[in-house]
Amino acid sequence: MEISYWVVAALLALMYLYSGGKKVAQDKERLRPMMGWVDAVPMPFVRVIGILELLGAAGLVLPPLTGIAPWLALAAAVGFTLLQVGGITLHLSRGEARLIGLNVVLLAAAVVAAWLATVWL
Repeated sequence: MEISYWVVAALLALMYLYSGGKKVAQDKERLRPMMGWVDAVPMPFVRVIGILELLGAAGLVLPPLTGIAPWLALAAAVGFTLLQVGGITLHLSRGEARLIGLNVVLLAAAVVAAWLATVWL
């Protein structure tokens, strides 16, 4: 279980470090080609999502690694689950059902990470 958690958590953390970093550091014009939905939400909200993704990535890895407040890993995984439900909802509301594949994969990985965090941590 421990190895499984670390594999899933590491993959999720890498994905969200990349995604969150882009949302925090880049402007709307640079984000638009990869994330067409940035036109549908205010840019400060995009920045908040990016910050939450960065914090969640740290939350998946650092607490179990240090042994300090390991329950934060579960909170991060649940947060990513909710984030992906919101992402899927946004895509579906914009008629972009064909674009939810990555969201579904990330949702499944976050659910698995949450389950593993409850079993292992």
